[in-house]
Amino acid sequence: MVTNLKVGILGGGQLGAMLMRHAIDFGLKVSIMDGSPSAPCAMYSSSFTSGDPSSYDDVMKFGEGLDVLTIEMEAVSTRALRELEEKGVKVYPKPETIETIQDKSVQKKFLQSLNVPVAAGIDIENKAALLQHKDKLPFCLKKCRSGYDGYGVMVVHNESDLENAFDEPSVLEELIDIQHEISVIVSRNEEGAIGCYDPVLMVFDKKRNLLDFQLCPAHISAEQALQARELSIRIAESIKLVGIMAVEMFITKEGALVVNELAPRPHNSGHHTIEACATSQFEQLLRAILGLPPGSTAIRQSSVMVNILQPEAAHAHKLEGALKKMMGMDDVHLHWYGKEGGRAGRKMGHITITGNHMEHAASKAVMIRHLLKSINETN
Repeated sequence: MVTNLKVGILGGGQLGAMLMRHAIDFGLKVSIMDGSPSAPCAMYSSSFTSGDPSSYDDVMKFGEGLDVLTIEMEAVSTRALRELEEKGVKVYPKPETIETIQDKSVQKKFLQSLNVPVAAGIDIENKAALLQHKDKLPFCLKKCRSGYDGYGVMVVHNESDLENAFDEPSVLEELIDIQHEISVIVSRNEEGAIGCYDPVLMVFDKKRNLLDFQLCPAHISAEQALQARELSIRIAESIKLVGIMAVEMFITKEGALVVNELAPRPHNSGHHTIEACATSQFEQLLRAILGLPPGSTAIRQSSVMVNILQPEAAHAHKLEGALKKMMGMDDVHLHWYGKEGGRAGRKMGHITITGNHMEHAASKAVMIRHLLKSINETN
C-alpha cells in the first residue's frame, strides 16, 4: 500500500506545504528538510529536520530510512541523491534529471540537442568575460545556478548596466520580441504515463522579473496550445522525468514557440490547478512518484491566479484589511504561505479566482489587483 510509504521532501517552502496537504489525502507519512526552522512546512509537520538540502551530509542523513524522496527546489545535493538511490531509496525526479535542469547552461544544451527552439545564448564565466560582449547589447543575463523568483535574471540594456552584472557563471541570451509568456505543467510516472495540463498565460512584474498573475485557459490559438503541450511532453519523455515539471515558453510576435526554462517540481504557474482543474499539480506529483496513474488534467473552471507580495514596511499593516475585502467576494480562494515577514516583494501567498467564464474571473481579478496595488500607495 502506498499509504505505508515514508516520503521525504527536500525543501520546506510553500510548495512543500501545499504538497503536504495533498499527501494527507493519501495517508502518507511525510518528512521535511529545510535550512530554515521557520520554513512554512515546519508548522505542519511533526517530522521536520533543519538541514541544508544542498549539503551532501545533511541529505544523506535525512534520506536514509525513507522509501521515496522528492524535491520542491532545485538546489539540492545530487551526489547524495545518487548514493541514496543506490541504497534503495526511490528518488524522483531522478538525480540526473535534476542535474540537467539545475544548471541553465547544461539545460540549454540539452534542449538544443533535442532541436527544441530556445533563445540563442553563450556561456559567460564572470563579469570580466561579459565585458568582451558589449557588442551584443541589449541582452538577458541568467545565473547558471541558484536563481529563483526573478533572482538571478537581469536584462542588461546598456553599458552602464554592466556595472551591476553577475560576477559568476551565467548565460547571455539574445532578447526575444515576446508577444506572450506561457507555461505548461506536465507529469510522468516511471511507467511513462503522461499527464499534461493546458497552457496558462503568464504576466510578469517587469521590475522584479516575478510572476504577477496568470490566466487559464491561455488566450492563444488552439494550434499554439497543441504545439505547447506536444513540446512539453517530448521534453518530459526525453529527460526521463518521473514527477512533475513546468515548461516555461515564449510566444514571439511571429507566433513561434521558444522554450525559456524548465522547473522539475511544482510551480507557481500551476497553483490554479488546486481549484480550477480535476487534479491539482500537487496530487499529480504524488501520483507520479508513487507509481499511480495520472489524474485527469481537465479544466473545470476558468481561473486567474494573483500572487500576493510583501508590501513595503511602512504599508504592511494595510494587507490584512485588503485580504478581508477580497475574501468577501465569491469564488475567491486564498492561499497564505505562513512565511515570516521579510523584504518587500517576497511572495507571501496567492489568490485564485474561478468562474464559469474568463470574464467573470477576470473582472474580480482586476479588483483584487487594484486592492493589492493600493496597499503601497500613500494616503
